[in-house]
Amino acid sequence: MKRAPRKYKTIFISDLHLGTENSKVKEVMHFLRNTRCERLVLNGDIIDGWQLNRGSLWTTEHTKFLRFILKRIEKKTLNVIYLRGNHDDILGRFLPMRFGSLSIVEDFVHESKSGRYLVLHGDVFDTITKNFVFLAHLGDWGYKFLMSLNRWYNKYRAWRGKEYYSLSKAIKAKVKAAVNFVSSFEEKITKLATAKECTGVICGHIHTPADKKIGGLRYLNSGDWVESLSAIVEHLDGKMQLVYFRDFIADYPMKEDAADLESQDEDDLDLNQIGIFATQ
Repeated sequence: MKRAPRKYKTIFISDLHLGTENSKVKEVMHFLRNTRCERLVLNGDIIDGWQLNRGSLWTTEHTKFLRFILKRIEKKTLNVIYLRGNHDDILGRFLPMRFGSLSIVEDFVHESKSGRYLVLHGDVFDTITKNFVFLAHLGDWGYKFLMSLNRWYNKYRAWRGKEYYSLSKAIKAKVKAAVNFVSSFEEKITKLATAKECTGVICGHIHTPADKKIGGLRYLNSGDWVESLSAIVEHLDGKMQLVYFRDFIADYPMKEDAADLESQDEDDLDLNQIGIFATQ
């Protein structure tokens, strides 16, 4: 018997990086198909425009993700807020935009029973991303190379019967400059939230999931769907929680053929109907 979906008020995910081979799109689809929420917040870097510009391949699975979201919007069962990230920064030219129950914005304040949360991707506090674009792209290329190396290394570890090991996380943890960057990022973003009279902040960008207090303010980072496979969820009572996919699949096991079997209800997507919503 199929388990009933988990119900949340809001789900926050970021850094899916559709358009790259490192995107764990099947995993995020499994997570979203087995949950229900009133609002879904896509907090930046959902589509990786940088990699697509360099010739990265867009797959059928990536299209299925967009169709899944649009289908929920068409049925008016989901309110979606898409925030601009640095990898999908082209959206910044057109913000804000609204298409029915889909909003595309730079940032917003999320009102919850547990407090007011400033929600933004967070790249505005990344000095390299904002002021040294060439270095940001160079770093992105290096990260892609590291992830490719990581993929082959973990195939070898799997063959040896060992668990997954993240090279990028190990390097970030040991390199002092990377540790200092994360600390500086967290400090700056919480200061902005305080200035906006918020009790917390929800962000992404640095691929480092977190739930902690900084100067009396709640700092939540949704992580990513490349390595961490994590999200922030708001329960019906307003409680905020950082969740991991590795824990989620203990209750909702992922089968190899699940994506194909579950995608049938998205095949009848009416794009004309989406257009009608945009005019309402």
